[in-house]
Amino acid sequence: MKIIAVGRNYIDHAKELNNPVPEKPVIFLKPDTAVLKDNKDFYYPEFSKDVHYEVELVLRVCNEGKHVSKKFAHKYYDAIGLGIDFTARDLQSELKAKGLPWELAKAFDHSAVVGELIAKEQFNNLENLNFSLQKNGEMVQEGNSKDMIFDFDSLITFVSQYITLRKGDLIYTGTPAGVGPVQIGDKLEGFLEEKSMFTCQIK
Repeated sequence: MKIIAVGRNYIDHAKELNNPVPEKPVIFLKPDTAVLKDNKDFYYPEFSKDVHYEVELVLRVCNEGKHVSKKFAHKYYDAIGLGIDFTARDLQSELKAKGLPWELAKAFDHSAVVGELIAKEQFNNLENLNFSLQKNGEMVQEGNSKDMIFDFDSLITFVSQYITLRKGDLIYTGTPAGVGPVQIGDKLEGFLEEKSMFTCQIK
């Protein structure tokens, strides 16, 4: 499986990092070695002094697809969850300043927390999903799928023009405003529609 991640998919987040609001989805990949599941601890990497949390809605791909049209896009994901795209912000800034790819800052081991995945039929409205992240019991990020620049179906359609979707792939759909640093000893907990989806201790 692969992780397809979307950058700058919420206007307020693009602005907080002084990035332009994109006209097309910004896509990057994480390898399967980035996955961190089952509420396992995240160990702070030695190569960074500024790792940030970014909470995101996650789609699970359920069918292989290439050049998926938007009217059929809803048939290509069957579950929704919540995850964290951990980012080595200092390393990312350094790479971006040199015009280099971000992968070292985004695709490192265990940089993709993923919690429980819930069948999408269990949600009343996929275009109005509330989600949030708490750090040490305090709310640090809050978002809603209605505020996405590119909705789920648009992302499926766009990505599949370039990259074949395969069953089991995960799509991280972007983070709202409020990203920030983690320190050793912090505890993160993600909520989707008030349901706790994961916890992650920083070690």
